[in-house]
Amino acid sequence: MIAAGVGTAVNMARKWSVGLAVMLAGLPLPLAAARPGGQVIRVGPHEAVRSVAAAAARIKDGGVVEIRAGDYPADVAVWTGDRIVVRGIGGRVRMIAAGASAERKAIWVVRGGAVRIENIEFSGARVADHNGAGIRFERGRLTVRDCAFFDNENGILAGNDGAAELVIENSEFGHNGAGDGLSHNLYVGRIRKLTVTGSYFHHARVGHLLKSRAAENHVMYNRLTDEADGRASYELEFPDGGLAYVVGNVVEQGPDTENRQMISFGAEGYLWPRNRLFLVNNTLVDDRPFGGVMLQVAKGADRIVAVNNLLAGGELSPESTGPGEFAGNVRIERSALAADYRLDGRQRTVAAGSPVVVEADGVDLRPVREYVHPHGLRRRLDQGSQKGAFGGSASD
Repeated sequence: MIAAGVGTAVNMARKWSVGLAVMLAGLPLPLAAARPGGQVIRVGPHEAVRSVAAAAARIKDGGVVEIRAGDYPADVAVWTGDRIVVRGIGGRVRMIAAGASAERKAIWVVRGGAVRIENIEFSGARVADHNGAGIRFERGRLTVRDCAFFDNENGILAGNDGAAELVIENSEFGHNGAGDGLSHNLYVGRIRKLTVTGSYFHHARVGHLLKSRAAENHVMYNRLTDEADGRASYELEFPDGGLAYVVGNVVEQGPDTENRQMISFGAEGYLWPRNRLFLVNNTLVDDRPFGGVMLQVAKGADRIVAVNNLLAGGELSPESTGPGEFAGNVRIERSALAADYRLDGRQRTVAAGSPVVVEADGVDLRPVREYVHPHGLRRRLDQGSQKGAFGGSASD
């Protein structure tokens, strides 16, 4: 059995434990919303406001921008307001860089207070320093919901504001990266907190599927897969350590990967006061022909826990992880997994058995949701009695 983690400061533990408990209950963290009866700006070819840039310049704190479905080439913008919502209506809104960028950084730059962006697709961002992003997030609290990021140098690039928070829900990131290994599907700087749920990361161009330097990371119920023709490096990296709760994900390394490690923790040194990785109830698949490493941990971490995972291919061993708590992990044949990375029905008994209960400062980390492709969540009825990312669900 895994022993419960010991908090070093009760008040600090309570503060982040409440947020984690809410996530595990399947409820979104508090999101910014427009004030009832507040300003609404509609954007579209037949509206009074025809460009997103004009709406961004006019929107007041607490307002809503609604963008009619369609393509908006070279319509770049900077968002500086607080408690604003920007959403696509009537279908998908596609923001296409077409050679333009806001402040030579991104299609959209966000540095306000609380901002929520919904139902928008961002593509084609390129700038002179090869760090162009669909969204450059610099300050505040940004929630991205039901969005997509394709063919950018970075999907989202978040800066280093230590008070900032980024929440990503039910979104897709694919084919981003400049091909230099320094740009990624999602690249998060040294912010306070990152939360990612129900999202699909795939086919990064040489860079990582997800890279985060945040102090606290909740990566839960996602699919991060390089797939048969991908060339991503790491699937998941936390180069500065921090707190990382990696629960209920499908993580797969493709045969043409640029790096033999799938998940990396602390490779550039431990920056944060607490450096703990919890790898719980994931399905980890390494399709590299030989020599793959599922988890690489640098020396000096406070706590490493890897339990209740399904493992297909690759190595999960003390040589790459150092000391840690490892129990309830089950190795399976690659052929036991269907195309969606679920166990073949005849193989489910392999993943059965009493799960190891993992606690982090008193918070139970058993999974209560599971990923639904191509992006989304549903309730997981077994709450982790099956090993891996999938169990009995409400729709099975």
